[in-house]
Amino acid sequence: MTDNAFSHTERYGAGKTPEPKFRLRSSGDGTVVLDMEGAWTMEHPLFPQVVRELDDFCRKNRVNRLQFATANLFAWDSRLITVLLHLEEVCHKRGIVFDLTGLPKGAMRLVDMATARPPTEKVDETPESGFVVEAVGRGVLAVLRDVLDFLDFLGRSTRATLRFIFGLSSFRKKDLWILIRECGVQALHIVALVNLLVGLILAFVGAVQLQQFGAQIYVANLVTISMTREMAAIMTGIIMAGRTGAAYAAHLGTMNVNEEIDALDTLGFSPVEFLVVPRIMALVLMMPLLYLYADFMGIFGGMLVAVGMLDIPFRQFMDQAGMAFSFTNLGIGLFKSVLFGFLVAMSGCFRGLRSDRSAAAVGIAATSAVVMATVAIIAADGIVAVLCNFLGI
Repeated sequence: MTDNAFSHTERYGAGKTPEPKFRLRSSGDGTVVLDMEGAWTMEHPLFPQVVRELDDFCRKNRVNRLQFATANLFAWDSRLITVLLHLEEVCHKRGIVFDLTGLPKGAMRLVDMATARPPTEKVDETPESGFVVEAVGRGVLAVLRDVLDFLDFLGRSTRATLRFIFGLSSFRKKDLWILIRECGVQALHIVALVNLLVGLILAFVGAVQLQQFGAQIYVANLVTISMTREMAAIMTGIIMAGRTGAAYAAHLGTMNVNEEIDALDTLGFSPVEFLVVPRIMALVLMMPLLYLYADFMGIFGGMLVAVGMLDIPFRQFMDQAGMAFSFTNLGIGLFKSVLFGFLVAMSGCFRGLRSDRSAAAVGIAATSAVVMATVAIIAADGIVAVLCNFLGI
């Protein structure tokens, strides 16, 4: 309704809705005025005729601006807004200024809301320089920002973990057990399959070479040492990076999109204590058990090749594997598994909490978490290998 709708009601009488009328007139300087009278409501579908006549008028005359005169407008509803939106489309196509000043205030607000366009992301219009030095500088600065952000996150996570150890952190114990189940029992099948195949491959590759010297019995040594010292921990870490690290990033990224993390902050809960610490603890606790299970499956895969392909008796293979087994190698593998679990959990949580608030950003966060965790695992394994060589173990 217009602001003077009551006076029009008195004029036409209660319960009467006069037919809508309109007239296009030129006011000079390329301005056309649309006079609107009567009731522009759903009861009187008029807008196709209005749009058609405005289009014809613009073809025959030079029009720069469209204005409205609504002094005699009796009533209006969403039908008027529909007409105005179609008129705005015609004006937009023909480059005509669509002037809303003559409309009722309520109609002006509705049209503004309907025609508002979402803000587009600002595009960096800085021209790309052709100098390699500048490109390298930008890359280095981006890496430094990531490193500083990760160090800040590492510090807050360490503080929250210490509070957990001393029983001061706030999170639901039920969440910890759910996370332990998700990254423990539910990961057994994929860990078993991958490490079984790794043991088969190691044994097969070793058998091809060792058979040339009649030393195929040492396939047991090769598989046992490789699995306990290196492959079981690395493969399990990479599996958990792709499975659990990506899930952590996607989960926290989705919570960020839904503003659940902001809600935790508002309620006085630390997101790091409430969300990150349980995930770190669950993965750090489960990785050694998954590593031991991976050792068993890898050696079992090597045994299948030795018994089935090399005709080595089962008892002889197990005796040879027992002689090759070393608690030192097992301890190194256990240490690596704990370290890799920590790196996977940190990577997933870090990328998830830093995710932007969009659906696409959640996928990007999950992908970057897997890449970050995989690179961290390989780098950490190399560092541990150098330290072990330096210490003579």
